[in-house]
Amino acid sequence: MIVEKLVVGPLACNCYIVADEKTKEGVIIDPGDEAEKILGRVKSLGLDIKLIVLSHGHVDHTAALNEVKEAIGAEVAVHADDRATLKDDFLSLFTGIKQPVIAPPQRLLKDGDEIRAGGLSFKVLHTPGHTPGGICLYGEGVLFSGDTLFSYGIGRADLPGGDAGRLLDSIKCRLLSLPDKTMVYPGHGPDTTIGTERRGNPFLF
Repeated sequence: MIVEKLVVGPLACNCYIVADEKTKEGVIIDPGDEAEKILGRVKSLGLDIKLIVLSHGHVDHTAALNEVKEAIGAEVAVHADDRATLKDDFLSLFTGIKQPVIAPPQRLLKDGDEIRAGGLSFKVLHTPGHTPGGICLYGEGVLFSGDTLFSYGIGRADLPGGDAGRLLDSIKCRLLSLPDKTMVYPGHGPDTTIGTERRGNPFLF
């Protein structure tokens, strides 16, 4: 499995390019900014990207969406409960990142849906709290956790649509039940594992 992490934009969003090494079919997760950087890496790896998945609708994870989508012709997938978040310009005003006008996504996700890339398969885990439609993708021994879970941290719950209680429930009920060795690729910051966060994340005690 190919997992390429590109740190993009003023808020250092982790954009992931995930692909099957054999078929070269892949997905892009959270094209947060710097479209040329993302597209250049896709080209250099020789990948066929058919889907762009948004972990949630905040602008620091979507600012390059239109340009990347237009360049590669991929469909866009987001959880149904984050359609409104894609249009909310609060974070744009707060951060100064320009909010793109995003066309309606072609695929609305729900909990339990499957995301495939060649022979790879990832399950959609609905993990509300940071936003109403926040998701994680779990499969192949890894978790793409968006802004739900970070290395020794958790997502903010004080932005519009946030809910601290739901966020903690999402993490404790959906994520901490995964195997300790599960590699976690978060929306910001360094990689971690479920076991590391279970034992040492100060926000979970």
